[in-house]
Amino acid sequence: MSLNRLKWVSRFVKSFTVTLPVSLFFIIISMTDASAQRTHTVYYEGTEHELHVYRIYGKEPGKTMMLIGGIQGDEPGGFLSADLYADFALSKGNLIVVPRANFLSILQNRRQINEDMNRKFADEGEINYEAKVVTVLKKLIAESDCLLNLHDGSGFYSETYDGPMRNPTRFGQSIIADSETFTVERTGKVINLGETGRFVAAEINKNITEKDYSFHFNNHRTSAQDSIHKEQRKSATYYALTVCGIPAFGIESSKELPLELKILHHNLAINAFMKYFGIKPETPGINLDAPDFKYLVISVNNMLPVVVENQQTLCVSPGDEIAVTHIEANYERGLSADLIDYGSANDVRKKIKITKPTRIVVRKDSYPCGSVYIALTGKSGSSSNTPLSTIKSSSAGPQYLLFKVKVNQEEIIVKNYSHITIVEGDLFEIVDVLSGFSDPSALQVNFKGYVADEGYNQGEDRGFVIDTGKDLWERYSIDGKGKTYQTIVTLNDEIVGKLFIDLEKPSLNYILVKMGDEKVYVSPGETIDIDRKKTFKIVDIITDIKSGAEPQAFITGPSFHRKIEKGEVIAFNEMMNAMGKSSGPFQIEIKREKINLGKMDLRWL
Repeated sequence: MSLNRLKWVSRFVKSFTVTLPVSLFFIIISMTDASAQRTHTVYYEGTEHELHVYRIYGKEPGKTMMLIGGIQGDEPGGFLSADLYADFALSKGNLIVVPRANFLSILQNRRQINEDMNRKFADEGEINYEAKVVTVLKKLIAESDCLLNLHDGSGFYSETYDGPMRNPTRFGQSIIADSETFTVERTGKVINLGETGRFVAAEINKNITEKDYSFHFNNHRTSAQDSIHKEQRKSATYYALTVCGIPAFGIESSKELPLELKILHHNLAINAFMKYFGIKPETPGINLDAPDFKYLVISVNNMLPVVVENQQTLCVSPGDEIAVTHIEANYERGLSADLIDYGSANDVRKKIKITKPTRIVVRKDSYPCGSVYIALTGKSGSSSNTPLSTIKSSSAGPQYLLFKVKVNQEEIIVKNYSHITIVEGDLFEIVDVLSGFSDPSALQVNFKGYVADEGYNQGEDRGFVIDTGKDLWERYSIDGKGKTYQTIVTLNDEIVGKLFIDLEKPSLNYILVKMGDEKVYVSPGETIDIDRKKTFKIVDIITDIKSGAEPQAFITGPSFHRKIEKGEVIAFNEMMNAMGKSSGPFQIEIKREKINLGKMDLRWL
């Protein structure tokens, strides 16, 4: 283990460090399947409590498992394990991964900031950022078939008292549930939490040679009058079980173990749960390389951003406004940029006026991994006439080339030669290419398969908004089938960069309808039984479309086509009487503009 890597690991280990066999680090390694479907959604973007959610869809349908890490920020085993699963590929089933539910507490390496986020699920207490994040988590839990909340717990759980660190009040090395069994009132379904938890513990223990580190099922009996864990009635797992009616478990690796062993045990637990629920994975490795920060992309006074490398200095004028728009490192998640004496703990994408020299500290979670310095030069407002940085140029062209693009008006920075996945029908725009080493105007940027003006194709496509549902020429896609397109950047007729755009067909997961007082989830191809005496409305349409053109619902039938707004109350009896019909083959169709997402037949009772 290198010195830097050792520092990185030991940064999170309070008690001791043990050198583990190298084989443990890479027991679970796989290649990423490029065909796996993933979405990445950011909530509360630009705030200290920014929340990143990753959805991974398998090639075959199956159960959906949700992973929550970092709900308490001083438990790195949980959030670093969850982080590995954000890059998953699945052959069957789905994952919803929230690696860092409480990012601000992770940055400060504290259990909580205002309140314990894992005690905010009972709709009590003040409205703070923890409550806002929990609102999102509740919605995600409602989309899931099982919840795992990943923690690092104190000591070692044991059914008997074997000492102050190993007894029934400890949490470490246990699979926690709120009950042995639970009956869902609205369906009568019995959830066997104890059976599942013991199966998982046995699966984990097959891979643990040290008996003292074995996992055990830990029934908190949360609803019982004599439970010693009544505080768990406000937790995520209790909410998932009692409100959403899904099995939910807390996974507790012991805080007394080295970080890499905590992560390994969390991974073993997650894999065992996936096995139990029939989710077939390609499992990630335990990547604990020391964070390697390379550069920041910084915009000054809303001008074209520049690339500033680790330990370099950006020169600005007093009163200039800067914004960090991108952090490049060997990790994609858990990164923050802290402008010392300005802003907050995480100043990414915030516009900040500079009045004195300062430093931008880049962190991976709570670990500092590099700095960029801000110096003052010239008079106020003179930045447009002075160099913004002293970065050495390369005669071979741009050393760092980034793409500044918009997807449905949301601006993002994309690395050179990378793939970006969007949904067919999304609006896509190449805003510009960024480099601290070359004049972007000397570059030509050509989206192959798009022509802004068919009468005069200049081969320069920056600034044009492309409707990926109708503006692209399929025969110019890389595969010839309209699945992958490329944008090529050239300098003096030499290719210096490429961006690959992968198009996915929009997918309808299900719709939520309400008939009278009853809510029903309906998937594409299923039949909806309609009691015409009851009112009907579509409450929500759940797709993989994150932004842009929203899906629309229509009632269709013989010589009939009518749009339905979400929340609109439909009285089928009146509608059918007005049409002079008593029955007929009717459907609900869901479309995104001209793209059919799915339909459900209506059956009259």
